[in-house]
Amino acid sequence: MATSTNRKKKNYIFAGVAGLAAGLYPMIFFYTNNFSLINSWKHFTFFLGLFLVVPTFGFITIQYLSRIAWVEQLKPKLFPFLNSVAFLCFIQICLYAKLQLWLTVGAVLVAGLIAFFLRKYFRKIIAIELLLALVGLFWLFPTIKNQWTYSNEWMLQPDDIEEVVFKKRPNVYYIQPDGYVNIDQMGKGAYQIDNSAYWDFLSENGFTIYSDVRSNYSSTLVSNSATFTMKHHYYNNGFNFSEIANARKVIISDNAVLNSFKKNGYKTHFIAEASYLLTNFPKMGYDACNFDYNDIDMITDGFSKEEDITVPLEKFLQEDPDRSKFFFIEIFKPGHVSSSETQTLGAQKEFELYKENLRLSNERLKKIISMIQESDPNGLILIMADHGGYVGYEHMLEIRDKTLDRERLYSAFSTQLSIKWPNGEAPEIDKHFKSGINTFRILFSYLAEDNKYLNHLQDDGSYTIIKNGAPQGIYKVIDGEGNVVFEKH
Repeated sequence: MATSTNRKKKNYIFAGVAGLAAGLYPMIFFYTNNFSLINSWKHFTFFLGLFLVVPTFGFITIQYLSRIAWVEQLKPKLFPFLNSVAFLCFIQICLYAKLQLWLTVGAVLVAGLIAFFLRKYFRKIIAIELLLALVGLFWLFPTIKNQWTYSNEWMLQPDDIEEVVFKKRPNVYYIQPDGYVNIDQMGKGAYQIDNSAYWDFLSENGFTIYSDVRSNYSSTLVSNSATFTMKHHYYNNGFNFSEIANARKVIISDNAVLNSFKKNGYKTHFIAEASYLLTNFPKMGYDACNFDYNDIDMITDGFSKEEDITVPLEKFLQEDPDRSKFFFIEIFKPGHVSSSETQTLGAQKEFELYKENLRLSNERLKKIISMIQESDPNGLILIMADHGGYVGYEHMLEIRDKTLDRERLYSAFSTQLSIKWPNGEAPEIDKHFKSGINTFRILFSYLAEDNKYLNHLQDDGSYTIIKNGAPQGIYKVIDGEGNVVFEKH
């Protein structure tokens, strides 16, 4: 009797381990490679259930049902099959943030082959899965450590700009079209595009178009982190091309620009075409947003759904007519070439796609600008991109290769800056506009009518991670005067 009880206990333990092994490595892999996208307790609870609880409970349930004769007969093939299907589908979710039909069919076929021909090696397969999980921990721990040891010191200001008091109080609209290069870059190098109709539209509507303006960093999160803190982070001395620690929290929850508007009594709004900056559910620092966290998928790259932002914009424009407002409006076009080598269409096709997206971006910008001006003719409208479009590159990660080619570097860092000043009166201090990091410091000097904040303008250099062609590190590749350089930080 005791032997039978021990055997049943061991069978249940084995079933639980088989289920656990199917999801443990995929969960570790997913967190290691997407930590900043999913570093919330809500995500942890969800993925703990998806990757570990569901398969473990499922296998234990099958073990319990094995008291039924036909289930017991199927179990030698069913366990390897379900373990393999779960493992392969979880890996698919890790790589693509969704299940794709043909890959899922492939996973089922592979699992079937394993169940029929390799079932006698099932215990070894489980051992390999657990070994992968153990190895994966050595990659996950540094990621978690980086999060735990993250310091906000880089965000500290050299002066009292966070206590700035605005004397001018126009509504401020910051429109950010992703990857939109500057007027002096458009039409040059790889950007053989006639964009004159758009520039003419801006001029006719009272915008000052600034030339030779750049981003300080090479992708959306790292660029915006610097812009909204008005400080350099130098990638937090890390080597992730597109992410830095707590970037979404910095941009959405707590930063010097957002806090300064709020302290001056502004109602703040975040409106975006996609939920990219919200994927890990950062605490919402803005008073109003067009996204509800309950509507954002738990597994997403942030671009699975595109919102028509004109609807919430029109609503927010009509609200609180007696209160000053700040809007951060994200448009994810024209965008940029493919982020990775595996997804690129090639430089020429990527250019054609950029050209079409530029057309769509111009249409949306014109519509939004017209809406704002009709509702608020004296508002301050700031259009500034987060980085360049990388046209001429096969994929964005080529920015990691050492180059002194000006056209390639400006393709990555050149950014449109156009401002409609209230009453069409551009201030003399607008000569200081050179890069995104100082844009709001200059703007706050204008609103406060106090030039003391210009005494602490930050370095206007552009920085990137270099991995090929030079010792790995963070390098300044364009200096504050717009010259191509190559200086290790």
